[in-house]
Amino acid sequence: MQAMVAEAPGAPLVLCERPDTKPGPGMVGIRIGACGVCRTDLHVSDGELPDIPYPIVPGHEVVGRVDALGPGVTSLRLGERVGVPWLGATCGACRYCREDRENLCDAPVFTGYTRDGGFASHLVANPRYCFPLGETGEDTALAPLLCAGLIGWRSLTMTGEAQHLGLYGFGAAAHIVAQVARWQERIVYAFTRTGDTAAQQFALSLGAAWAGASEDLPPEPLDAAILFAPVGALVPTALRAVRKGGRVVCAGIHMSDIPAFPYRLLWQERQIISVANLTRADGEAFLAIAPAVGIRTHTTIYPLREANAALAALRSGALVGAAVLQP
Repeated sequence: MQAMVAEAPGAPLVLCERPDTKPGPGMVGIRIGACGVCRTDLHVSDGELPDIPYPIVPGHEVVGRVDALGPGVTSLRLGERVGVPWLGATCGACRYCREDRENLCDAPVFTGYTRDGGFASHLVANPRYCFPLGETGEDTALAPLLCAGLIGWRSLTMTGEAQHLGLYGFGAAAHIVAQVARWQERIVYAFTRTGDTAAQQFALSLGAAWAGASEDLPPEPLDAAILFAPVGALVPTALRAVRKGGRVVCAGIHMSDIPAFPYRLLWQERQIISVANLTRADGEAFLAIAPAVGIRTHTTIYPLREANAALAALRSGALVGAAVLQP
């Protein structure tokens, strides 16, 4: 098998030939058809997350087909198309798992972070944490749903009944969330880097009522804002844009430090909340409604060997929509 491997923090990924994967008891082998490129993959590559077990294969927006069954696996069949998300396994025993909050598990496994992921031709996964995808849609179109879509969905649910919704950072996740929010008849306001007219026009084409720079105030106070950009300075910026009782949802796994800000921005029962990982219930709920929404992902496809170019495009903000690797 081939894999793009992160061997050290900040080093370019290296294309490696590795022995074919063989699933152990209770696991499955998957031949990868496509893997989306997520900002978390940048954090893994750059060493910005704790305890990364280098060398590691990033990637957690995986679409592929089961090509090997480990002993005891009966829930999936050979040839079945599945999605492999960020949450690779949980302990099932800690307080959070018992309370149906497995996204906060004390001993989780994360695809492409603590276990080798999808920047490869094959991987091994736990079938209990894979999502059957059926046969509708191209692998490359479905891949961004496995994290940008899932984390976006969990973030959207955190906004409650917010009617006027701001999205800060209009990339892979926001372009999916915007479509879901419009299907739910919410009003979407898109915030981008200053001067990024391509992203602003893209947002408007997906039904956003307004698009502007992150430091701009929207034409109406927001009921809630979701921050996909990993920029801590945007937290007080978003607080200025939300109404009394509004909520700012921080959707990233990593963010730069939040600067000090005056208490008056938080006063009047405004809230700041973070989103961590996902639950299998999140995935099942989102994938169930995705066909009804008619989500169309905008993707730029790179061969697996060009993973570094895809990460560079993501880092620079050059992408419109999502990048997807194809073995």
